[in-house]
Amino acid sequence: MGCIGLGGRGTVNMETFLGQPDVQIVALCDVDAGSTRYEDAWHRGLAPAKEKVEQRYAAQRTSSAFRGVDAYRDFRELLARDDIDAVCISTPDHWHAPMAVAAARAGKDIYCEKPLSLTIRDGRAMVDAVSRYGRVFQCGSQRRSDAKCRRSCELVRNGRIGRLHTVRVSLPGGHWIRNNAKKTFEVEPVPEGFDYDLWLGPAPWAPYVFNRCHWNWRWNLDYSGGNVTDWGAHMIDMAHWGMGCDDTGPVEIEGRGTWPPRENLWNAATGFEFTCTYANGVRMIVTSGGPNRFEGTDGWIDLGGATNPPALATAEIGPDEIHLYQSRSQHGNFIDCVKSRAPTAAPVETAHRSISVAHLGNIAMQTGRKIRWDPQGEEIVGDEAAARLLGRPKREPWRL
Repeated sequence: MGCIGLGGRGTVNMETFLGQPDVQIVALCDVDAGSTRYEDAWHRGLAPAKEKVEQRYAAQRTSSAFRGVDAYRDFRELLARDDIDAVCISTPDHWHAPMAVAAARAGKDIYCEKPLSLTIRDGRAMVDAVSRYGRVFQCGSQRRSDAKCRRSCELVRNGRIGRLHTVRVSLPGGHWIRNNAKKTFEVEPVPEGFDYDLWLGPAPWAPYVFNRCHWNWRWNLDYSGGNVTDWGAHMIDMAHWGMGCDDTGPVEIEGRGTWPPRENLWNAATGFEFTCTYANGVRMIVTSGGPNRFEGTDGWIDLGGATNPPALATAEIGPDEIHLYQSRSQHGNFIDCVKSRAPTAAPVETAHRSISVAHLGNIAMQTGRKIRWDPQGEEIVGDEAAARLLGRPKREPWRL
């Protein structure tokens, strides 16, 4: 394997794959050579990741068997290697699609962090590339490997709460600003050892500001969709699992959000509420705060296993009823599927359909209009201005 993106989440992914006995990490990539610019002043990036890998393997192998791990600033050099079967992509969201499409074209299987994409058009390009090149893909939406979540969704799918009519999805509001953020937003020289131009990549050019990068990129719409996408990738995904909507989406979306001024560095929505209506009449209500709950004509159940009536919590699911995909580990499941070529717990099409709902919610709240959506053709109907928000132009030379 090769690992691309070695910040907070990327380091966790790398360490998890290090613990897989059938994996050897042979290459690492990050545009930060190593620094404490990460959340809570953690020391992350290329050099500390390389040290972790080499220390782990040196302790496990004889010196003659251990070849070391190679470090790269540019992901294209890592993808050019023919001895890498799979890559883990843990970069900011705006880089997911260009890297995943390039990895698929290079013949690599892909574990990609959530949220899958920056835009709906990016997500569809990822789906098409994975299909075209026959790659195995796992999205890091780990609740697909959570037994409690799976059981809650199975109870809903098997009609234990009667006819499903409402799904409530709660996401964190605000901006989660970590302890190392600076109090001011002044333009600064690019720090030594940080390839800021490559960090920006396909995003619009902007001057270097400390609070733009590393953890806090999540709150800028050039790189992310805020908590709507960062956590929507988890909780909307679970809603879709229980609804049986892994291959479709809503037909109408409307809502309102609380937005900082667009020119602010942190300009993603801080509060939000939007409602998605599906063709069968089921409504998904996404809010900043509240429960995560499936509601039906005969009761409700949340993702933690709480139920009304309480007897639902111990209801049995028979052998001939619906049983959802069972995985105990998102990372382990990916490796198993790389070897077997079977579908993963969170394949690219499923992840794309889930995050598309979050993207559509942001579009509805940004425009202030009800969005009519064709989930089969993946087009906004009758609103050209809103439809333009389905994709973004990419800064040269980056393209899909």
